[in-house]
Parts: sequence; structure tokens; C-alpha cells
Amino acid sequence: MKLDSSPIAAIATAPGRGGIGVVRASGKNLDALIRALFQDTVLHSRHATYLHFKDADGSIIDQGLALYFKSPHSYTGEDVLELQGHGGPVVLNLLLARMLEAGREIGLRLAEPGEFTRRAYLNDKLDLIQAEAVVDLIDASTEAAARSASQSLSGVFSNTIDALVERVTELRMLVEATLDFPEEEIDFLESSDARDQLDDIVEALNSVFRQAAQGALLREGLNVVLVGQPNVGKSSLLNALAGADVAIVTPIAGTTRDKVSETIQIEGIPLNIIDTAGIRNIDDAVDVVERIGIERTWGVVGNADVILHLLDADQGPTRADDAIAAGFPPGVPVLRIWNKIDLSGHKPAVDPMIDATHVYLSAQEHVGIDLLRAELLRIAGWQQTGESLYLARERHLIALKSAGKHLAQAREHAAQDDQSLDLFAEELRLAQVQLSSITGAFSSDDLLGVIFNRFCIGK
Repeated sequence: MKLDSSPIAAIATAPGRGGIGVVRASGKNLDALIRALFQDTVLHSRHATYLHFKDADGSIIDQGLALYFKSPHSYTGEDVLELQGHGGPVVLNLLLARMLEAGREIGLRLAEPGEFTRRAYLNDKLDLIQAEAVVDLIDASTEAAARSASQSLSGVFSNTIDALVERVTELRMLVEATLDFPEEEIDFLESSDARDQLDDIVEALNSVFRQAAQGALLREGLNVVLVGQPNVGKSSLLNALAGADVAIVTPIAGTTRDKVSETIQIEGIPLNIIDTAGIRNIDDAVDVVERIGIERTWGVVGNADVILHLLDADQGPTRADDAIAAGFPPGVPVLRIWNKIDLSGHKPAVDPMIDATHVYLSAQEHVGIDLLRAELLRIAGWQQTGESLYLARERHLIALKSAGKHLAQAREHAAQDDQSLDLFAEELRLAQVQLSSITGAFSSDDLLGVIFNRFCIGK
């Protein structure tokens, strides 16, 4: 992404039709743009002005509200102008074209993806966690994810990381001060209580990591794939988990020819449940459509976070079931779902075994479904902690893990008493850098480009 400080403009509302649409501009000084658009009309900062939005020839494009935010009291920290009119795509594109035309003299250009939020970050209106929380709040698929993203946007996660950084920095400065005055080095670790301070920091970091890991589940969710022979009840189980008839269920084997997906939530965690075509010997497929469906099933299985292997509890295990299980990718958690216990006489139960955890249920009768939901939460690593969760991203977890490794190294140096204080201080410095990268205190332009290019244009 270019580090271009020229004024920018874009449509800020989502594509499509709506009651209201917003065209937004941001720049260091938008006075000339406002005069070109509205002539003698004065816009007062942080006040809404109702007026007509006119084309260059004076014809009316739309009517609505103009809002002007004078720097630095704006989202980006620059002057910001918003035109709020009707939400038709044609009208909004006409308004954007007029704005770009009126701002040609000041170099107004179309914004790049995420450029408004990037400017907010560069102008210290948001830190990097808060900037990422903006798009996480927009993309949240569950109420829990939205609430956690809102907390991150308000600075809760950032404040926690900043507090950790401050504690690491204070300990590091104490160690480095001792290195500057070697005559005071005698029994430094004991006299300064440095080991206990480090232990407290490690405990705080571990707590933050647990909350962040839980929050990552709220953001990412899990891909749960239903796999099994034809007519074992995969579609019935999808409907039972979804609480609606999202998949066609018939007694005819091979009804599902392609994957059917439904996103549900359990305890706020989004689960993308994927029903697949029944698997049997490819040579036994009745037609080319079923063969393609079976091939696609194996493709989906390769990207699964959790596999639900459905079997017929009334019929018992078969060689075909064993052949299916043999094709599962290694390292992916598998639940063996014994369906149709209403016919077999089994009781609903969860039975942990060496090969996998076995769950006995009836999708048709909705018996044992809660047991399956609990097992999915267990595999996800979800725990009801009662703590606030941070809607963390993979880069946050990587940085927290890396900081933890450096603190562990610092512990090893601390165990050598005062003989390795320089190495102790260096590991603290590296941990500090990793933690600071989360909020963006230390970040490369490459990292910023990756983050903000994922935003939509206008945000």
C-alpha cells in the first residue's frame, strides 16, 4: 500500500441498495473541496447540514446530510467530509464521481482498501489491534464475536497488552541499570525480587494467551465435515444441528450430490457444518454426478478442522466404514457418530476410545444432539471462563507465543544467578518487541500492507 498523504474519497457503505448511503472524503484540508461542492454554504464541524447534492452543472443528484469533522476530531485524524444520501448504487456512484471531480485541484483520489482506517492508525486515533477490530466487528458472524470485537475496538485488549509491555520494560530497565553499575551487581536477582517479578509476568502472559486463544475461536470458528456412507443420516444430523431443514432428507441413498453448508453457533462459537455426498466405492456410483460428488467430498475432508464420521448404529461397523476412516487426513480430530440409536436400542452416550471418541445419538429423534454439541466444544478447546475474551488473530497468538518463549529463556538465565544478566536483559527486550508488535508500536510496512489490504474500500 502506498504511503500517499493526498486526500482520498470512497463510498463507505456496503454495495447494494439501502435506505442510506455514505460517501466519505478525508484529507489534511478539505476547505477547497467543501467550497467546490456547496459554494457559499458553511459547514460547521460536527454538525449535520441538510442540503441538495448538486452536479457541476447545478442539477440535483440527491438530497441529504453533509457532516464535516475538522481535524483532529475525526475518525482518521484528518478533515473528514461525509455525504449521507439515499443508498442506491447509481446515486452513490454519481456522488462519488462529483466529489472526485470537485476535489481534482487538491489531488483528491479514490481510496485504497482500508486506507481510512490505516490513516486513523498512522494518526494515533487507533492502534493496530483496534484497527483490526474494526473489520472484525463488521465481519462478526455471532453475537459473542461482535461483543468481543467491540471490546477490542474500545481498547480493552490493547490496554492489557500495554500493561504487559510496561511490566516487561520496567524489569528490563532494572536489569540494564544494574549492568551499568557492576559494583551494585552483588546478588541483584535476590535483592530486586526479579525472579518473582518475572514469574508474575509469565503468569499474566499465560492468562492473556488463554483469553486470546478462546477469542480466536469466536473469530475463526471450525469447519466441521460430515462424512459417511450413503443414507447413514448425515443430512438429518445437519438439520438437527442447524435446527432447520437445510438439507434434503429421503430414504433414497445418494440424495446429497454436492456439499451443503450451514453455519451454526454453539456458545457463541461459529461452526461451519458441511454435509457431503455419501462415500462408497467409486465404481458403485450410479452416475457421473455421484462420482463427482464423492470426489468433492474427499476434497472437503482435506480442509476439515473436525470430522464427524457417521455410522449406522443399527447395522454396526462395516468394511466400507473402515475404508472411509482410512482415508482421513492425519492429525484431524474425528468423532465417530453412531446414528439411528432409535432403531438399534443404544442409549445416548459419549464413549472415549483409542481410535476416536464415539457418540451415540439419533438425528431423526434429536436424541443425544446436546452430547455432540458438548464434544464439539471440547475439541475446539472452549471453556466457560467468565473472563472477557479478545477477538484475537493468528498474528496475535504467534506474537504471544514468541514472547512466552523469550520469557522462558529469561527464566533460564535467571536461574544462573547474576552471571547472565546481559542475556536476561536481552530476552526481556525481545519479549517486549514481540508484545509491542501486537498493538503496532513496532511494525513493518509489509505487515501494515497485509492487514489493511484486507479491508473493504471506504473503511
